[in-house]
Amino acid sequence: MLTAAAYIRVSTDDQLEFSPDSQLKLIQEYAEKNGITLLEEYIYTEEEGRSGKSYAKRERFLEMIACAKKKPKPFDVILLWKFSRFARNQEEAITLKSMLKKNGIEVISISEPLPEGPFGELIERILEWQDEYYLTNLSQEVKRGMKEKASRGEPVVPAPIGYDLIDGKYIPNQDAEFVKGIFADYLAGMGFRAIATKYASLGLKTKRGNPPDNRFIEYMLRNPVYAGKIRWSTEGRAASKRQYDAEGIMIVDGKHEAIISQEIFDAVQKRIAEQKKRYGKYQRSEQSFGYMLKGLIRCSNCGATLVLVNTKSPSLQCHNYARGACTVSHSTVLNNANQIITEFIQQAAITGNFNVNTKSAESSSFEMDYDKLINNEKTKLERIKNAYLSGVDTLEEYKLAKSKITKQIKKYESAMEKEQKSIKIDKTAYQNKLLSVYKILSDSKQSEAAKNAALRSVV
Repeated sequence: MLTAAAYIRVSTDDQLEFSPDSQLKLIQEYAEKNGITLLEEYIYTEEEGRSGKSYAKRERFLEMIACAKKKPKPFDVILLWKFSRFARNQEEAITLKSMLKKNGIEVISISEPLPEGPFGELIERILEWQDEYYLTNLSQEVKRGMKEKASRGEPVVPAPIGYDLIDGKYIPNQDAEFVKGIFADYLAGMGFRAIATKYASLGLKTKRGNPPDNRFIEYMLRNPVYAGKIRWSTEGRAASKRQYDAEGIMIVDGKHEAIISQEIFDAVQKRIAEQKKRYGKYQRSEQSFGYMLKGLIRCSNCGATLVLVNTKSPSLQCHNYARGACTVSHSTVLNNANQIITEFIQQAAITGNFNVNTKSAESSSFEMDYDKLINNEKTKLERIKNAYLSGVDTLEEYKLAKSKITKQIKKYESAMEKEQKSIKIDKTAYQNKLLSVYKILSDSKQSEAAKNAALRSVV
């Protein structure tokens, strides 16, 4: 007697699908009618809403495939209500079914019986193609539906800060006062970061529960929903990528209550445009982008890079603090920082008071970066493991690939160990190296890029 597993999945994109309980009942009736034993421990019911576009996020499906690869095989067939429950991606469906067939396991759709032989396989391929076409066509229909809904001024995305989505309509909530305050503060002259810091201290949180930063505040200030509008991209994602003026963006009157007036919204957009024009990155001189310490100094509080702040006295500041995400200021005058680092390099060259990391020591251009090579092999190991767990590779294929990669890792480790033993640290040579770097740093004729490269050769 044949033994069977059952796979049950319900997505949110098809109103004609049976419920999980209904699918299971039909599968049980099919098994009983055809003399198949349905094993209780091998009934895999996916969490509702899981799409068949890919198996990567279907946990129960992955469990089933991993179990099906065991030897001896735990069951003879996998029963489905329809082939579309298994996959709506024809390439994945063919690959996974072939893998299962190698282990003697057949996939059966109880509502789509197939004739024996090649003609049955042809019908199955056609059904798989229809399932994939349905998903592709559905995506286009959803986009068209959302565009139509947006054109009527109805919500098509979750409610932003300041609103709740109730019965298909945005309704102002208690956070609307935050919204009013943010618009008023910006018109009063406050910057994005200052506003983010102020309202984070007042308890404002993003939808993900994080304190606001400058980008979040700018997005709020540029969102016409607060003036009673609905903004939607015909391509779906342009506005969320901060491409507010991209082709295909439509803005229509919404059916919800505005939190701020159109006059205030327009005034804010005007000030943002003026600020962008005055301080935008394309208005800066090319020289402002290059400085000796670029990318080399980190914030001791959050670990972010200190970046150049373009003021009359150029200085460095924590990147996260500059956008309101770090609470500790590290403002440092750039010239002072340059001088301190230059003097430190000079003293290290004279006194020899420094440490040498042999892994980054100066070497010939032919020296192998074994750390990188080993990490690459470990990445390969993770990939073949995932391929095995997802059912793409068989256990034998996984074992063979793992053995080859493991041998290569040991080979690299052995070579690296020999190389490190052969390294003899000549401190005098390194002092001379530091001295040459100091000469570059203290030479006013050298470019900032050259100084940065010199520093990176020893830091």
